[in-house]
Amino acid sequence: MFPYKTSIQLDRKSNQALYLQLSNQIIQLIKNQTLVSNTKLPGSRTLAEQLEVHRKTIVACYEELESQGWVESIPKKGTFVNRTLPTLNQQKLKTSSNFVLRDEPDFSFYRNQIFRKRSFEREDNFIYLNDGISDSRLTPLNEIARTYRRISAKKNIFKHLSYGSTYGNDDLRKVLVNYLNQTRGLKIAPENILITRGSQMGIWLSAALLLKQRDYVVVGATNYQSADTTFLNNQAKIERVSVDKDGLVTEEIKKLCNRKKIKAVYVTSHHHHPTTVTLSAKRRIQLLNLAKQYNFAIIEDDYDYDFNYNHAPILPLASHDTNGNVIYIGSVCKTVAPVFRIGYLIAPREFIDEAASLRGIVDRQGDALLELTFASFIKSGELDSHIRKVLKIYKQRRDLFCNLLKTELGQFFEFDIPKGGMAIWTKLQETHCWEAVSEVARNHKLEIGNWRRYDSIQSGHNCIRIGFAAYNEGEIYELISRLKKTMKDVA
Repeated sequence: MFPYKTSIQLDRKSNQALYLQLSNQIIQLIKNQTLVSNTKLPGSRTLAEQLEVHRKTIVACYEELESQGWVESIPKKGTFVNRTLPTLNQQKLKTSSNFVLRDEPDFSFYRNQIFRKRSFEREDNFIYLNDGISDSRLTPLNEIARTYRRISAKKNIFKHLSYGSTYGNDDLRKVLVNYLNQTRGLKIAPENILITRGSQMGIWLSAALLLKQRDYVVVGATNYQSADTTFLNNQAKIERVSVDKDGLVTEEIKKLCNRKKIKAVYVTSHHHHPTTVTLSAKRRIQLLNLAKQYNFAIIEDDYDYDFNYNHAPILPLASHDTNGNVIYIGSVCKTVAPVFRIGYLIAPREFIDEAASLRGIVDRQGDALLELTFASFIKSGELDSHIRKVLKIYKQRRDLFCNLLKTELGQFFEFDIPKGGMAIWTKLQETHCWEAVSEVARNHKLEIGNWRRYDSIQSGHNCIRIGFAAYNEGEIYELISRLKKTMKDVA
């Protein structure tokens, strides 16, 4: 007789019922062919005695196994492993306890090299450079949590817990329409806005609807890497134009339009990513005129509109668009905290309708409760209060960071003080390379990160983007100290 007592281990402290523990282990014995087809199982009393459990536990186990089709009960004969079960062809393991899902699947799938990113485990006591993110420690969590609780406690909240609109919560759409019309000079209605899970979803939806294989999209010679990756994933052809102190060089875009059918131009007009320069008023008008003349879409990614230190925010291209050429993308992720995946895509109604349909098969809908929370958070003025608070803090951090970088490391780095945003476009002295700096920096517990992403066309500009907003004063001093030690060793 099979040694059930030694082969089956029951944990009486587990939250899982004993009969389920037993049935799952018997299933495993059947799958690995320890109990083969038509094997007779012990009677309920016999097995109960062996395992020292109540007979009802065995009866419940056998009923569960029979309901799943693993065993069959034959009157006056007993319970048997189902005779019709095929043999499961699986890799043999010495014991069931050492099973770990293997790394390689036993099927083929499509891989895409454009998604490959260098990753590293974060270590304690390291400082990690970023390319311009907000300080999550400044997130107004108490205010957001209080609003969330208040909304969740409403009597009619249950209607928001089921499936909703693929366009996003109606309340948030209406609030954002008023807010964006007032703060960004837009002239939109709720039909022109789709709530997304951050700017990246907006870029993805736009690319999916605009670009197919061999379609042309224009970007800067230096550009936001995730946007490039999204366009390449659609098998589009990327055409690059120069970026100078006034942003994208529109004369080069015009020349491209005369030679090729351009479907879209991607632009971060407020603070170009990664260089932080602002698209000048002259080139904004030129770009809008080109879009009208050559019928291409402008994908305007306004990822950090709120952060300006020297002047008021510059109105986006979308505020001047009367022809319906601009797709305007933004989010509250950068402003509040990346964890709150709420963004928006603004465009002519027909484009929004199609984007909502596409979004529905990828991400059925957003988080309605979170969207209601942010509708209230924006409407109450708390978002503006948060922006005013962090704007002062980030300006102080920018000034301190730039001052230390210039006075302590000016012989190694060149940069312009950014007028806005949360990062500095930093050029390393040409006698040095970021690869060497990155390697030496780790000796001082400083991680430079993937510096190669800022020069995907390998132009050799020797610049990277260094964020400052996420570090407090003490952390800025420590970062500069470690970078100074690094450069001393490199030199």
